[in-house]
Amino acid sequence: MRQAIMIKPGVIEYREIPEPAPLLEKEILLRIKKIGVCGSDIHVFHGKHPATPYPVVQGHEYSGVVEAVGSGVSRVKPGMKATARPQLVCGTCGPCKRGQYNACQELKVQGFQAPGVAQDLFVVTEDRIVPFDDSMTFEQGAMIEPAAVGAHSTNRSGSLLRKNVVVSGAGTIGNLVAQFARARGAKKVLITDVSDFRLGIARQCGIELTANVATNSFADAVKRAFGDEGFQTGFEAAGVQESLDVLMQYVEKGGDVVVLGVYSKNPVVNMYYLGEHELNVYGSMMYRQEDYETAAAMIASGKIVTQPLLTRNFPFSQYIDAYEFIDKQGDRTMKVMIDL
Repeated sequence: MRQAIMIKPGVIEYREIPEPAPLLEKEILLRIKKIGVCGSDIHVFHGKHPATPYPVVQGHEYSGVVEAVGSGVSRVKPGMKATARPQLVCGTCGPCKRGQYNACQELKVQGFQAPGVAQDLFVVTEDRIVPFDDSMTFEQGAMIEPAAVGAHSTNRSGSLLRKNVVVSGAGTIGNLVAQFARARGAKKVLITDVSDFRLGIARQCGIELTANVATNSFADAVKRAFGDEGFQTGFEAAGVQESLDVLMQYVEKGGDVVVLGVYSKNPVVNMYYLGEHELNVYGSMMYRQEDYETAAAMIASGKIVTQPLLTRNFPFSQYIDAYEFIDKQGDRTMKVMIDL
């Protein structure tokens, strides 16, 4: 079967490798159909991901068809559409024992610290499998992974019901966070960015309140969106210093800031706002099984919209072209898919 492997930054080789060995009792064989490319993949492509050794088989957001199942598998059967969490956890550390396995002390993510799915067939275990509705496309199935990030982060600070929310950063993740905030009952949701293209995609996904903070002040955008009510929860999905600064400065005193952006340089945290405004600041790391399942159900129901996020598809044989396209068209690109 085919496999794409990044042997060093910027270089992908194709190999013919044997098909996986016979399945163990709780294993599932997937035939991979679509692979989504995310920002972390691009960091690996440029040699800037600090926790990824080479060579590496990439691919962590994906969809496929169940090809075969082990004798002890009951959740899926051959022919079903499915995806799976890419997290490999130890199960014995403190976080794992308390159910916070997404922050496992020994966490390995397939596509980064462990081989990913950039091949025709891939084996996963039943505890990580997530079947999705047959009405969904394989592109929608591959979007379950980033949508699960939105599902998890919007639960970090408790209920969003009847709260005003600001999401800073309108890339794929920020867009999905904003959609989940709305779906979880937020009163109003404002999304900000420096790209009119990304903000336009957000509006196509039903996020009506948008603001370009390159041409408008954050304070004015908040005032226009919420009036004197302000906002009670902010999500930092841009991974830039200025974004964190304004969320902490303008969120209602006693409010919540959830940080899920990935920073190329560690930001400075304004301790005056953190202390004097008695803010709650939460980190958000990936997702858990229930977040994956919630994401799959919400996409199937139409409450989370993914079609406007899809920019372009590339065949498996043009994996490297997909990365180069993102490099050249990044300001007008949301989600690129690899077709197997």
